[in-house]
Amino acid sequence: MAFTDDLRAEVTKILKEQWTSRDGAKVPDTPDLKLANDAVKLTGTVLYADLADSTGLVTLYKPEFVAAVYKVYLNCACRIIREKGGEITAFDGDRVMAVFLGSGMATNACRAALAINHAVVEILNPKVREQYPTLPQSFRVSQAVGIDMSSLFVARTGIRGANDLVWVGRAANIAAKLCSLREGNYATYITNDVYSAADESVRVSRDGKSMWESYPETVRNLTVRRSAWHWAL
Repeated sequence: MAFTDDLRAEVTKILKEQWTSRDGAKVPDTPDLKLANDAVKLTGTVLYADLADSTGLVTLYKPEFVAAVYKVYLNCACRIIREKGGEITAFDGDRVMAVFLGSGMATNACRAALAINHAVVEILNPKVREQYPTLPQSFRVSQAVGIDMSSLFVARTGIRGANDLVWVGRAANIAAKLCSLREGNYATYITNDVYSAADESVRVSRDGKSMWESYPETVRNLTVRRSAWHWAL
């Protein structure tokens, strides 16, 4: 009974407590925010990179192999994100979330996404095949990256000793939804806001070809573009 009363009291306290928030210019670390109703406000571009068909992997293959695939994919994605100026903010199993800030955030996020596609196709898959030559011929590591941009409200959630940052805003939710799209060789999905804000260098190839095409459906009433292009490392 005392435990239930404590829960009720804590829920009431959180809901009644006034929020304090401030504008931020960098991705906050967990200690930068209090566990109380304290937040940082940012405008950012959110990228989610997600490995495809994890259920199939864990069902059909040994855990050591699956763990190795997770590790090499996330290693490549994280290194590229950082190299392109993004900040890694969270992991969720076989996917990673990152935030890009500043005037070139949309361009840098698109470059990162296209570079991750390049790394998977040109480096990761050949190396996996080289190391595991008995894999079925149909096997390949596949993934998708979703990107959106919006205002973000960053708060610290959890309990003392077990807490993390939560990113509240359209971009975090939409980017996560976009990276779950799976169609052919298309591996990068972005909202039209990201496309409009991105530099010409990540929209049109050197020989004048468009690197993006319209996705046939809207996602939460947002126009989406997709790409199968690579950004060479």
